[in-house]
Amino acid sequence: MSNDKNPKYDLEERSAKLGEQVIMFAKKIPVTLITQRLIPQLIGAGTSISSNYCEADDAESGKDFVHKLGICKKEARETKNVLRMIAVAVPELKDEARILWQEAHELNLIFNAIIKKIRDKKK
Repeated sequence: MSNDKNPKYDLEERSAKLGEQVIMFAKKIPVTLITQRLIPQLIGAGTSISSNYCEADDAESGKDFVHKLGICKKEARETKNVLRMIAVAVPELKDEARILWQEAHELNLIFNAIIKKIRDKKK
């Protein structure tokens, strides 16, 4: 990341940080019959946001860019959903899950706004 970028607005860095935080959070989740399914879902969705953002950033066309951002948006939404389920399954981690949920929510809103702006521009 270059020093002239504000991390709050650097979506590559911000989504990567969320992925790292998701990994660290997942390590704290006790493995039970319920969480053994939720943990891989959380790691998959939470870490793929940044991977797909990198792909969007290197998109070959405007259509490809919007498609990849759409995947980012879906993965952020899935991350929120799985965090919600984990908060129910492991109530002692609810506060930490909520912080991650909020970041995934904000990223989802940002990706949605970018996509909407691009689509509105084409009209």
